[in-house]
Amino acid sequence: MLPLSLLNAAQNKPMLVELKNGETFNGHLVNCDNFMNVTLREVYQTSPEGDRFWKLKECYIRGSTIKYLRVPDALLDTVKEEQTKARDASRGARGGTFTRGARGRGDGHGARGANRGGGRGGAPERGGRGGRGRGRGT
Repeated sequence: MLPLSLLNAAQNKPMLVELKNGETFNGHLVNCDNFMNVTLREVYQTSPEGDRFWKLKECYIRGSTIKYLRVPDALLDTVKEEQTKARDASRGARGGTFTRGARGRGDGHGARGANRGGGRGGAPERGGRGGRGRGRGT
């Protein structure tokens, strides 16, 4: 599970943020970005010693100062299920299984022989018109 997808799913949910300096912030996630900068609302801030508390209407926390984030366990389960469903749906939408050799035109097994790539026996087939140089082919 990717952290940013989890954070995006956690919007408007309660979360705890602990900073590297020991301060903690409890609030509801308003927004997050690709740098894991977060905006919280209805925040309770606690000092590193745990002896002082502040209530803030909203605060912005820079992602590089965050030690860890804690989100509700139910949210983790929900995001895992959604990602599993999305992965299964994308697998089914690809059109079935891959069969080796059924590549269509330019598969190297046309009317002119098995290797049109310039006459080098072990050279891998690259598709296209084959041959070397800019000529029209023979």
